[in-house]
Amino acid sequence: MSEILKIDGISVSYGNIRALSDVSMSVNEGDIVSLIGANGAGKSTLLKAIVGLEPLKEGSIAFAGETICKAKHHGGLTTDLIARRGIALVPEGRRVFADMTVEENLDMGAFMVSDQALIAKRKNDMFELFPILGKRKKQKTRSLSGGEQQMMAIARALMSGPRLLLLDEPGLGLAPLVVQNIFSTIKLINEENKVTVFLVEQNARLALKSSSFGYVLENGRIVLQDKGEALLQNERVQKAYLGA
Repeated sequence: MSEILKIDGISVSYGNIRALSDVSMSVNEGDIVSLIGANGAGKSTLLKAIVGLEPLKEGSIAFAGETICKAKHHGGLTTDLIARRGIALVPEGRRVFADMTVEENLDMGAFMVSDQALIAKRKNDMFELFPILGKRKKQKTRSLSGGEQQMMAIARALMSGPRLLLLDEPGLGLAPLVVQNIFSTIKLINEENKVTVFLVEQNARLALKSSSFGYVLENGRIVLQDKGEALLQNERVQKAYLGA
């Protein structure tokens, strides 16, 4: 299986505070890979670094064999160029355009796509994937529930046709049943749309159950890595993240 994302020894700092230290990891194409860790461990910082929103102090990030981010003094691609390579980020908190309709939000997700027929097809695909969005496509996004807004954020990201989907806390603040539905859809996106998924999630049990491989980030460093099912059985993970 080919490696689609390779993170090699990256470090990120906010002033004198080191948020990430010598982080190395990889994601194989076609997989769902999860990153778990406590609040403040650096998980969101890592996702932002992948799309060029946080400069690297050290190390590099490669996507599909091409280096897209390098340590600050060496530069790298801008965020828009990284997106054009085929990476889409659904940020923590969803960040939808609240005063736009569902359909207008989807159009914003397709801003890099010039083929109107392709945009229309992808919209229809999203309405099939998330039927509630199709029913509410003319509604302002602010009128949607939290779960519907999360679906909206994922659909908007998929409108660009990414090869790699980055999800930052897709279950944050949602009812357990809604979270289960979101994760079922994530698996569907992975299996049927052939989109590789790298996700950060506080619900460690659900994240690892859904993933072929997982990483544990503590204080900006990777401390464990293994198959998702193996991490579920790991005593350290069980005590720290699974309430065992």
